[in-house]
Amino acid sequence: LQCRTVFLAKLREQFPEWAARLGEDHMLDLGVLGEVSDTALTREQEIGFAASGLPSTFVPGRNLVFLTFAGAVAYRRGLGALIGGMCETDFSGYPDCRRDTIDATSNMLTLGLDRPTPIETPLMYLDKAQTWALSDELGGQKLIDLIVEETHTCYLGDRTHRHDWGYGCGTCPACELRARGWQKWQAAR
Repeated sequence: LQCRTVFLAKLREQFPEWAARLGEDHMLDLGVLGEVSDTALTREQEIGFAASGLPSTFVPGRNLVFLTFAGAVAYRRGLGALIGGMCETDFSGYPDCRRDTIDATSNMLTLGLDRPTPIETPLMYLDKAQTWALSDELGGQKLIDLIVEETHTCYLGDRTHRHDWGYGCGTCPACELRARGWQKWQAAR
């Protein structure tokens, strides 16, 4: 999670006009997810596919838990909407990344908190190349460089191997997806 802290600090520093809208950061320890799931992201396991067809990286209900806690924090702070980075276009088949799941979660939060709790998902129908293009459109090369240097999606958490698209092992499904998106975006520039 140090990556998150560094990224947010640099984002606020390099884009001060965004800092006020980001508001105060709030971290919760949700390590309990590792106690209720037996997946390649929570255990030392080989990345593969289960009999269900889902990748072994699927943590059941993870986004549901994240959004429920985010909804509670938003309620306490009087905030109107949650923003999620999930994507249905080139996701790994995770059911909690689908539009219908997000809509159902929004409905659940609206009922459970007794106030509208929309969940905005600006990346929902964008592939990784389009996500890189959107980042470029919003923040230019400065934002692209920040994403490349300070974020990673590697399932193995590899921060030692640096690629044009950022850090990662380069072979796990998340790295392969990010690399393909980067290459497609670069080819279209």
